[in-house]
Amino acid sequence: MVVSKWKAGWQTARKHKALYLLMLPGILYYIIFKYVPMYGVVIAFQDYSMGKGVFGSKFVGMKHFVEFFVNTPDSWKLIRNTVLLNSYDLLFHFPAPIILALLFNELKNKYFRRFVQTISYMPHFLSTVVIAGILVIFLSPTTGIVNFALKWLGTEPIMFLGIPEWFRTIYVGSEIWQKIGWGTILYLAAIAGVDPALYEAAKMDGANRYHQIRHITFVGMIPVMVILFVLNLGHFMEIGFHKIILLYNPLNYETADVINTFVYRRGILDADFSFASAVGLFQSAIGLILVVIANRVARKYSETSLW
Repeated sequence: MVVSKWKAGWQTARKHKALYLLMLPGILYYIIFKYVPMYGVVIAFQDYSMGKGVFGSKFVGMKHFVEFFVNTPDSWKLIRNTVLLNSYDLLFHFPAPIILALLFNELKNKYFRRFVQTISYMPHFLSTVVIAGILVIFLSPTTGIVNFALKWLGTEPIMFLGIPEWFRTIYVGSEIWQKIGWGTILYLAAIAGVDPALYEAAKMDGANRYHQIRHITFVGMIPVMVILFVLNLGHFMEIGFHKIILLYNPLNYETADVINTFVYRRGILDADFSFASAVGLFQSAIGLILVVIANRVARKYSETSLW
């Protein structure tokens, strides 16, 4: 029985060999850069020395985890900032592409719709360095266009990047602006897959446009929404490191300093690889737990789940 299954599998592979060859680079990428490096997780439980290597370094158990949670003064502040930034990102950024996709779908002029879609996609292709530079220029207290507008309205200039309370708003707002357009692609594909006959039947039953959106279009998007939400939870304890490292400074550390920036300072600048790996392992473990829980909830209350 097992032999016949293997034989059938090889026959299928030979039949679709072109597709498997196209898939091969992606598989190799994940094996080489994702799976092979996993053995390095062990250094989170060692006092790793580059001279001794992974197999020669001293095993210290949970020492680095205790150091982070107990002996690091700012550990809970780092966790709080990471959780709050990700929570605000999920709360405001996650639904933004859904709303925009629904609006795109309601535009009847296809040329105008394509133009607006193209404009909304453009920020996605800008590097994080460029985005951070734009924010610094626009929010400058002396030359920024935002403060020029505030002066024109009779308000004193605001040093946005120097006030901790403004950092989360700036970060989440820039994330929405940069990614909202690109995020609509999957939702528009889901909308395109909705059977047009459903709209015709709804019209015959007297449903207006709002009811069609609510009960047909939105429902057709739910499977994609569930999958993306579950996947996003996998990165809940991680946050956009590059943008934060470019925008934060000693004045806004109180709200801007997150786990990833701390790991960067300890792991790269201080070369404390074991400690940084322990903190990174903690982040990954929390992400895995959240994904498993969210997937079970999704499977229980909907017909969509990752597995």
